[in-house]
Amino acid sequence: MRISRIALFSLALALVATVATVDAAERVALDRHGAWVSVEAYGPNVVHVTIAADKAQVLAAPGYGILADHADSSTFKQTRDASGDTFASAALTLHVDAPPPPRAPAITDRYFAPQLASVSLQVKNASGVTVVDLTGWEMSPHEVAGEATYQVGATFKAPADEHYYGMGQNQESLGPLDLRGRVIDCKHWYDAPSGETVCVPFMVSSKGYGIIWDNPSETRFVAGINGHTRFQSKVGERVSFFVITGDTPEQIYSAYARVTGKTPIPPKAAFGLIQSKARYSSQDEILRVARTYREKNYPLDVMVLDWFYWTRMGQMDINPAEFPDPDGMNRQLHAMGMKSIVSVWPRFERSSRYFKELDTKGYFLKDKNGKTVDGLPFRSDRAGALIDATNPAARQWFWTHMRDNILSHGFDYPWLDETEPDLVPDGYFFSIGSGDRYHNVFPLLHVESVAKGMRAWKPDERVLILSRAAYLGSQRTGALFWSSDVDPSWEALRRQIPTGLNMTASGIAYWGNDIGGWQWLPQTTSATKNPLLDPSDARDVVGQNNDYPELLTRWFEYGTFLPTLRIHGSRKHTEIWAFGHEAEAVMAKYDKLRYRLIPYIYSLAKKTYDTGAPFMRPLWMDFPDDPNVADIGTQYMFGPAFLVAPITEQGQTEKDVYLPAGSDWYNFWTNEKLAGGRWVKVAAPIDQIPVFVRAGSIVPLGSDVQSTASKQSISEIRVYPGSDAEFALYDDDGTSYAYQKGQGTTTALHWDNASQSLRATGGDAAFGRKVAGLARVMGK
Repeated sequence: MRISRIALFSLALALVATVATVDAAERVALDRHGAWVSVEAYGPNVVHVTIAADKAQVLAAPGYGILADHADSSTFKQTRDASGDTFASAALTLHVDAPPPPRAPAITDRYFAPQLASVSLQVKNASGVTVVDLTGWEMSPHEVAGEATYQVGATFKAPADEHYYGMGQNQESLGPLDLRGRVIDCKHWYDAPSGETVCVPFMVSSKGYGIIWDNPSETRFVAGINGHTRFQSKVGERVSFFVITGDTPEQIYSAYARVTGKTPIPPKAAFGLIQSKARYSSQDEILRVARTYREKNYPLDVMVLDWFYWTRMGQMDINPAEFPDPDGMNRQLHAMGMKSIVSVWPRFERSSRYFKELDTKGYFLKDKNGKTVDGLPFRSDRAGALIDATNPAARQWFWTHMRDNILSHGFDYPWLDETEPDLVPDGYFFSIGSGDRYHNVFPLLHVESVAKGMRAWKPDERVLILSRAAYLGSQRTGALFWSSDVDPSWEALRRQIPTGLNMTASGIAYWGNDIGGWQWLPQTTSATKNPLLDPSDARDVVGQNNDYPELLTRWFEYGTFLPTLRIHGSRKHTEIWAFGHEAEAVMAKYDKLRYRLIPYIYSLAKKTYDTGAPFMRPLWMDFPDDPNVADIGTQYMFGPAFLVAPITEQGQTEKDVYLPAGSDWYNFWTNEKLAGGRWVKVAAPIDQIPVFVRAGSIVPLGSDVQSTASKQSISEIRVYPGSDAEFALYDDDGTSYAYQKGQGTTTALHWDNASQSLRATGGDAAFGRKVAGLARVMGK
C-alpha cells in the first residue's frame, strides 16, 4: 500500500510537470480565479490581451479603430504548465502567469488590498528577450455621466534605459522627444495651452515593441516614472491592449497596419503646394491668387476654400453673392492644373435650414435630458449643434448633403474641420453612449464615413480629406492631418517639430501644420534682433511685426520637408509674394525645390503604403544603436536620405546639428562630407536650413513643373557615395486606385560604390537605359 501511494504521488508530479500543447487558432479565455484573461493574435508579432472580472467582457470584440476581422492566431501554439499559459510564434512569446497561491491576509489587506484577482504576464521578442512585463491591472469603480463604470488601467515595468514615443499629438515640448518622465493626457483637446492635443493611443518603445491601448475614453499615459509605465482610462469595464514586437520600425508599423488599417497613397496633388487662407472672400479672389501663381511660374497644386463661404453655419450652401458660379470657378482651376478643397463643418445653427430636421431625428449631440447641445458656454460659443457621427443614419445624412450641396459643384476634396470635436462631448451623449466613454472616437467615425462615401461616389479617384484630429485607424481614411490653429510665433514653430515626430510615430504618416501659424497675426513684435528679411514692402500685411516675413520663410523651409506643404493663416494675405520681395524669393526657391523632390517623396509614400512606417521620422528609428538620438526632437529624417534640422529662432544664421553615428553625411547645399557621431555647427543663412544627406543615398529629382497634373520626368539622379545604395523609384497615374492592384511602376536603382556605377532594374526599360546618364555623383 505504501509503495502504491508513492507511485501515485510520482505519477501526479509527472502529470503536473507535463506541458500541454495545443494550437491557438482562436481567442483563448484563461480563468485566473476572479479575473479572466483573453489572448488573441493578429499575426505572428501581435497579441491582443484583454483582462476583466467578467468573462463576457474579455470575449467581447475589440474597440473602435481595430479591424477585428484581421485576427489571425494560426502561427501560435499554446502550452500550459504549472507556471501558467504560454502562447508562442517565431516572432513573439506571451506568458500569462498562473494565479499566485492563496495566502493568509495581512493586517493592511483589510484596508488596502485590491479586490481584483492578480494578473501578470510577460512578452518576449523573437530573440527571447522580455520586452513587456505587466505587473498589475486596475478596475476602480466610479460614476461617470450618471453611469456606474470603472477607471481601468494597466501597469508595466519600465527599465531605466527605455524610451517612449507616440501617443498622438501633444504640443508641450519645445525640443525633447522622449516621453519618459512625462504624464500625457491622451484626449482630444482643442484648448490645450500649448496647442491642440489629439489622442492616438499607440506607444512605441526603444526596446522594439509597441502597445496599442484599446480604450476611446480620456486616457492618461505615465511614461517610465518610478520604474513603471501606466495606462489609465476614465471609463471602461475591461483592460484591452495589443502588443507588437519587431526588430525594425517597418515590422512594428506593418503589424500596426494589420490591426488598424493600411495608409493609402494620397493623390499626387497632396504632395505639391496647398494654398489656403482664412478666408478667401470670393471666387474672384481665389481665381486671382491662382492666376498669379501661374503668372509668376510658382508651382501650385491645390486652392483651398475655408469657412464662411456659406450663408449660415449648417446651411450647407454656397453664398451666391460671393461665389456666384462655383462650378465655373472649379473648371478654371482645373484648367490651370489645380485641384480644390472646400471646408465643411459638422455644426448647425438653430436658424439654419436643417436644424429642425436633424433635431427631430435625434442626429445631434444631446445633454442628459435628451436636449440638443448648442455651443459651449465656457467658450461663449453659441455657434451651433454637433452632428452625432456615432449615429450611422446621421453620418449618411451628413455625407449625402455635403456631396449634393457642396462637393457636386466641382470641388475635388473636402476639409473636415472641428473633428475633435470642438464641441467637447464630456458630460453629453452620443447615440452610442456618453461623450466621456467615447471621448476620442468622433474623428475616426466622422472622417471615415465621408471617406467611404467619396470612394463609392467616385471609385476611380483617390480620397483626400483634411482633418484636424485622428484616432486609432484614422490613417486608413486617406486623410491629411495638421496640428490645428497654432500661433504665428517662433515658439509655436519650435513646438511643431517634436509634435509632428511623435504624431507620425503614432502611425499617422501624413501630418503637417499651418505654414506661418493660423491665429491672428500681431501687428507688432517683441523680437530684439534685426530681421533677416526686409519687411518694408509688406507693411499692409505685417504692420510693425518686422520679423514675421523671416518667421514665415523659415516655416516654409521646414514645410518643404514635411509630408504635406500647406500655407494658411488668419492674415490679410497668405501667398508667398505678400511678405516682401526678399521673402518671396526664398519661398519661391523652396517651392520649386519641393516639386523637384516629388519623385523621391512619392516613392516614400508607396513604401509607407507597403509597410505602414512613416517617412518623416525621428532619428531613433533609423539609428537605434546611437544612444545620443533618443531624445532629439529638433531634427529628423525625411525618408532614408535627408536629415533636416529646421531653424526655429529669430535671427539665427547657424545651428548645432547632430549627425548620427554609423554613417558619413553630405551637406545638401555645399556637398561637404562630414563624419557622423558628432555635433557640428552648420551655417544657416536665411535661404538655407541645415539639410544633410546620408552617405549611401540615391535621390531622384524631377523636372520643373507647375503642378502634379503635368507629366514630370526625372531630370537627375543624385548619388551620395560612401556605400552601396538602393532606392525603389515608384510612379503611377497619381489619381486612381490602380496602385492597389499592382499597376504602378517600380524601378529599382542600384549604386555600386566600388565601381562607382548606377544601374536600374525593373520598371520602364527605356528609362533604365537613361539612368547612367542621369546620375550625378555628389561630393566630387
